[in-house]
Amino acid sequence: MPIASVNPATGETLQTFEPLDRDGLELRLARAESAYRQYRTTGFERRAELLHRAADLLDEDREALARTMTEEMGKPLTAARAEAAKCAKAMRWYADRAPGLLADEHPAPGDVADAGASAAYVRYRPLGVVLAVMPWNFPFWQVIRFAAPALMAGNVGLLKHASNVPRTALALEDLFRRAGFPVGCFQTLLIGSGAVEGVVRDRRVAAVTLTGSEPAGRAVASAAADEVKKSVLELGGSDPFVVLPSADLEAAVRTAVKARAQNNGQSCIAAKRFIVHADVYAPFLTGFTEAMRALRVGDPMDEQTDVGPLASRQGRDDLESLVADARSHGARVECGGRRPEGLDGGWYYEPTVLSAITPAMRIHTEETFGPVATVYRVADLDEALARANDTPFGLSSNVWTTNPAEQQRCVRDIEAGGVFFNGMTASHPALPFGGIKRSGFGRELSGHGIREFCNVTTVWVGQA
Repeated sequence: MPIASVNPATGETLQTFEPLDRDGLELRLARAESAYRQYRTTGFERRAELLHRAADLLDEDREALARTMTEEMGKPLTAARAEAAKCAKAMRWYADRAPGLLADEHPAPGDVADAGASAAYVRYRPLGVVLAVMPWNFPFWQVIRFAAPALMAGNVGLLKHASNVPRTALALEDLFRRAGFPVGCFQTLLIGSGAVEGVVRDRRVAAVTLTGSEPAGRAVASAAADEVKKSVLELGGSDPFVVLPSADLEAAVRTAVKARAQNNGQSCIAAKRFIVHADVYAPFLTGFTEAMRALRVGDPMDEQTDVGPLASRQGRDDLESLVADARSHGARVECGGRRPEGLDGGWYYEPTVLSAITPAMRIHTEETFGPVATVYRVADLDEALARANDTPFGLSSNVWTTNPAEQQRCVRDIEAGGVFFNGMTASHPALPFGGIKRSGFGRELSGHGIREFCNVTTVWVGQA
């Protein structure tokens, strides 16, 4: 079955590609294995030179690559440009810092002697060929945050990108080729989801990283575990956005809108559940609803557009189903809750705010992947924390309070991989990124991320 690039703003098929056949896939696996044998011995200086060149090319081609992203998955063009710029920044960050992040670690002299050695240290060595199964919502950033540290560690990469962004996937492969990376160091595999397990199980693949849905994560992790291979999973999220009485309410409302509507609402780390103290509930709900209603929905190529289409018809239909179920169980629609008029050709949905949410509604526990927010009223911090943790996910969280005691209580008690105070969750190369519970395991970014796909090797030298 062909792999199609479809413009979600119009429903138009832009280009189709034939998936790799068995011979084509074998060729790329063999190239990856061969490339690793040579590339793993290159020094940090050479790897950094190549990665800096890739970052420079990304900056030079930013406009064209941003348009490709927008055409394939519908994010506003301004956001696509920002994504490309963020990728170049992360590439340079790893190029400059990898030697320090992966430097040999030396135990204290007394511990070395106690271990019966004349010398002992820890060295980080690459694992080999790493398969990345990546999603469409941040089609460049999700890949670069894996590729930059993996390549700097001496690994090589195989990318199985989401099937609705094949042009972006091929552009990524071309970027690394033009930067001068050896043939086979970074390759795109145009294959369907049914072919992924075979690649995971291939003896030449050492590890796998996946960002995507929980079902996809379960399938890949199961195959990797069966083969006793390392895996890192970053799955769904239903992040809480807690607002307490000491918050700067105007800033909280402004940030809440950005945190929910970024990337057309299609972000695993987007704030989705807004948990507001009774003392500030009414003004927050009013301000948040007004600001969500004011967002401009339309053509993502228009510089004035705030919210573009959902990336797929199925995604739009799934979102409608969640809202319809909530309505049927008594949720109040404060704004939105329907497809916008005059945009029938694409997969659009109005920014939506729902209140009076109860556990009887699917939206209470399921992830909303689109511009739909649920708002809860709570009596105190205890109830806010209970509500924040009442989810199968644990990716990140946002809390608005200036009270130091409340902040420390949230750090202690919120069940998530991140706690962001008085701002919105965001990813940065210097900070580890990942979750707990059904949001996955392992970490990306920072030193933690680059070491995920390293052989942490103990070197022991006996007494002469």
